[in-house]
Parts: sequence; structure tokens; C-alpha cells
Amino acid sequence: MPSFKIDTSTAVVFVATSPTPKLVSKQTGEIAIDRETGAPLATVGLLVADEGEGNLYQVTVPNTGVPENLAPGTPVTVVGLKARDWENTFNGQTRHGISFRAVAVTPLGA
Repeated sequence: MPSFKIDTSTAVVFVATSPTPKLVSKQTGEIAIDRETGAPLATVGLLVADEGEGNLYQVTVPNTGVPENLAPGTPVTVVGLKARDWENTFNGQTRHGISFRAVAVTPLGA
């Protein structure tokens, strides 16, 4: 499925939730791996405010693009943010949504 670039150049972006490992399976605890780089993946909650509206996004980022000290409330810059729609069927139930992916999340001024 195609992905779409998201321009955050005019937005204010803050860390809402600290990075956590992205799991393939909660039962096994297996951590998801980036297919292109082989790096483990993390999920970070970002509050993106632009044009008077704020939204919370769960963004997947390779561990190589997330600094260790990234804490809630930190203003950040998001590099290479993209959105992709998804749909899957499991046990007869169809689910769909939008996933967000970035190359890196860096504190402002870093």
C-alpha cells in the first residue's frame, strides 16, 4: 500500500509517551525488526499541534532514530514522518486504521 509524507514543518511536536519496544507478539515478547535496516523498532507517542488542532499519534521508529533520554514533554523534530493505511482480517473480523512511521525523532536543538 502507498504511504504519504506528512509535513510537520509548521507544527509543534512534543513527546507524549516514552518510547517502548514495538512487539510482534505480546504473548512471546518478540520485538519487531525494521526490514530495511535490521534495527529493532520502537513506538513513541507524539502530540502534534498545528493550525489550532492537536492530535496524538503512535509513531513507529527504528531504535537507531530514538535517543535514550527521550521523555514525555520534550519538544522534538520528526524526520521522515509517513502515514500508511492498513487493513487485516483475523478470526473473521476486519480491522483497519492508519499507521505512522518516522526515520527519527530528535529533541529540538540536538
